[in-house]
Amino acid sequence: MSRILITSALPYINGIKHLGNLAGSMLPADVYARFMRARGHEVLYICATDEHGTPAELAAAKAGQDVKTYCDEQHLIQKTAGEAFGLSYDWFGRSSSEENRHLTQAFCEALDRNGLIEERTDKMVYSIDDGRFLPDRYVEGTCPHCKFEKARGDQCDNCGRLLDPTDLINPYSAVSGSRNLEVRDTKHLYLLQTKVEPQLRAWIESKTQWPQLAKSIAMKHLDEGLIDRGITRDLKWGVPITKDGKPRDGFENKVFYVWFDAPVEYIGATQEYFNAKGNADGWQSWWRLDQGAVDVTYVQFMGKDNVAFHTVSFPATIIGSNEPWKMVDTLKAFNWLNWYGGKFSTSMNRGVFMDQALELLPADYWRWYLISQSPEGSDSSFTWEQFQSAVNKDLADVLGNFANRILKFTESKFGGVVPEGGEAGPQEQKLYADLSALLAEATEAFEAMEMRKAAQAVRRIWVLGNEYLQEAAPWTAFKTDVERAGVIVRHGLNLVRLYAVLAQPLTPFAAQSIADCVGVELPLDWPTTDAQAELSKLPGGAAVKSGEVLFKKIDDDMVADWAARFGGSDAA
Repeated sequence: MSRILITSALPYINGIKHLGNLAGSMLPADVYARFMRARGHEVLYICATDEHGTPAELAAAKAGQDVKTYCDEQHLIQKTAGEAFGLSYDWFGRSSSEENRHLTQAFCEALDRNGLIEERTDKMVYSIDDGRFLPDRYVEGTCPHCKFEKARGDQCDNCGRLLDPTDLINPYSAVSGSRNLEVRDTKHLYLLQTKVEPQLRAWIESKTQWPQLAKSIAMKHLDEGLIDRGITRDLKWGVPITKDGKPRDGFENKVFYVWFDAPVEYIGATQEYFNAKGNADGWQSWWRLDQGAVDVTYVQFMGKDNVAFHTVSFPATIIGSNEPWKMVDTLKAFNWLNWYGGKFSTSMNRGVFMDQALELLPADYWRWYLISQSPEGSDSSFTWEQFQSAVNKDLADVLGNFANRILKFTESKFGGVVPEGGEAGPQEQKLYADLSALLAEATEAFEAMEMRKAAQAVRRIWVLGNEYLQEAAPWTAFKTDVERAGVIVRHGLNLVRLYAVLAQPLTPFAAQSIADCVGVELPLDWPTTDAQAELSKLPGGAAVKSGEVLFKKIDDDMVADWAARFGGSDAA
């Protein structure tokens, strides 16, 4: 058994997240965490709300609240939504925590001692109409590299280049749309990333097992040339700036840039978790190499737009601190899940958000679709028709139908108990061989964090069970050979149990419902590749029962109604 630390990109505080956010970080991280727990590993899955920066201030003002009250409410909303989707965080923290504040300040002071912090006078964009300096992402304009007209001041979503607001052509305020902007002097701290470029490059090049998407984005930013990055902003809401444990002169009305403090919250949230458990030093064994973290495997999950910050800026912070911090071993990056080829948008009535999704259907319907259509190789688009097909064909027709058929047959012909006696025949021997191969395939895909392949392998196992049941036909055998029918039924019921185990990472709520039908309690260990042993787990004479329909089908009228409400089809 090994120790596995898992983090997913921190959801920003300003509103409930949409399905694309869920598909690109939090959900695959949960699937991997559940799988690794079932494999017997000690897993710590950490996430948190990212609460600092201008968006939080503006959202709070729009809501008529002070920013702390707003963040308190939104954190609870996001935590509740995550739990409703079955996200099995060990801790869901907050970047506004005291733990994160102290850690962020300590990192900056360590960097400063090592000569990697420099005070510079910047020329930054000030919106006269808004009466404020505009942080990077709140200046928009035309990208100087690819001419994309909706580039943000921190990054161009079209070509992926990291930018500064003053790089933009024809800039305007994303707050008000005003072009009444001017560039003013303001003093800020800079992290001298260029000084750690050799160590950073060596570290990234050593990650030969990283998925191609993450590695290519990281190398692209290195090869284009690192720049020193400003790590402070003219804001009130955020982590105060200190030097030698006291407010830093000239920076009393500034805070750290949200992209400096947010990644530190992975460590901060871990500290929050152990503090809540009454073990104030426990977090160190997960994050400090000098305190036992050398045996930890650290895996991050995130969308591709977050990769640059996690492969350049945050590692530069850790390397530059010259302290023995645990760094990420594998970074699993995802492309974007779009909405009919465009982006999710609340204002344009485009897309479904997490709270809305659960009003329509239970979490497992969405979990299965989002993992089985995971945007790994390229961007993918949600469509109602694909969602309907995945639910109806995969969950209802294949998984749900198999469990329902064999359980009801057992109740009607075998008194609702697992039949005993009889020997496995040629059909069972073929089932063992085929199932063993598919179990190995599924396990390998989950281990590799290849979410689509994992879901496809599990689905083929469901299909295999249906094919076995159809060919072996216990309802026909029962007419002439009850013992043979009993062998088939026993194998079918053991497949039901196996399906519950395999469903634990993907559809955890349905997994428990399936397990209840055959009288087993989850969680259960992940299956071995010895199919014969796996199909002998249920003892003869054990009681089973059919339950309610596991998955109800989505009809065309439901799709038409949802498309009208949320966008899609003709509304796209």
